[in-house]
Amino acid sequence: MSFHAHPDDEALLTAGTLAKAAAQGHRVVLVTATAGEVGLAASSFGTADELAGHRLAELRRSAAAIGAHRVELLGYADSGLHGEIEPSPGVVPFAQADVEEAAGRLAAILSEEQADVLTSYDPGGGYGHPDHVQVHRVGARAAELAGTPIVLEATVDRDLLLRGLRLVRRLRLLPAAVDVAGFERAYSARADLTHRIDVRHWTPAKRAAMAAHASQATADFGDRTLAALLRLPGPLYRLVLGREWFVQRGRAGGAPLLDDVFAGLDG
Repeated sequence: MSFHAHPDDEALLTAGTLAKAAAQGHRVVLVTATAGEVGLAASSFGTADELAGHRLAELRRSAAAIGAHRVELLGYADSGLHGEIEPSPGVVPFAQADVEEAAGRLAAILSEEQADVLTSYDPGGGYGHPDHVQVHRVGARAAELAGTPIVLEATVDRDLLLRGLRLVRRLRLLPAAVDVAGFERAYSARADLTHRIDVRHWTPAKRAAMAAHASQATADFGDRTLAALLRLPGPLYRLVLGREWFVQRGRAGGAPLLDDVFAGLDG
């Protein structure tokens, strides 16, 4: 089971791993906390309610590309990039949801599915989005409640990311607005990683999952990062996005990194 904050989050950090698992015969379930109704998108996608409809349809297309068997929505409100959405009657922003209550909802699905592995996010939520940080909290507690044996926190090799960003900056290919220093505490240091999953064979499925989220590729001011990544030619796409990283809760990081999300399960 793979737990995410919004539709499209599953595509960048975990789609290759999920497609690989599905292709190997494992049951794959996607769960998102929110419909992503206040995500950045072009105004042509309409109101928040209309955008939510678009994003859920995109999620289903992404799930199909991955080979996922089930998609579930926990039903919380998108908190906004800075947690700016306030609670109101019938609206519970996920970042402000009661962790125990939300974990109970997720644990019920984990138990129903008898899941062996849960993916969530690292403690900082990758780049700090409040809903992503809440995914970490809720996922960890849900796994405790359900007795899920392996929890893998999806992340990025920070050392490799910073090296790549600095190289692109030296080549003057990085927009001036991108603050490289802002990534120095994002995601996870290499020393903390436990898994590096080779998904190069499954990058066509990953690319299709990313392409499914058309609403997140553009905004009124122009293309977003997703669109730029989708324009990469095949060999470069496999080089940049052909590996996915995780930190397993309760396992010490460092080499050698595992290439199997099911490593350690009995049998």
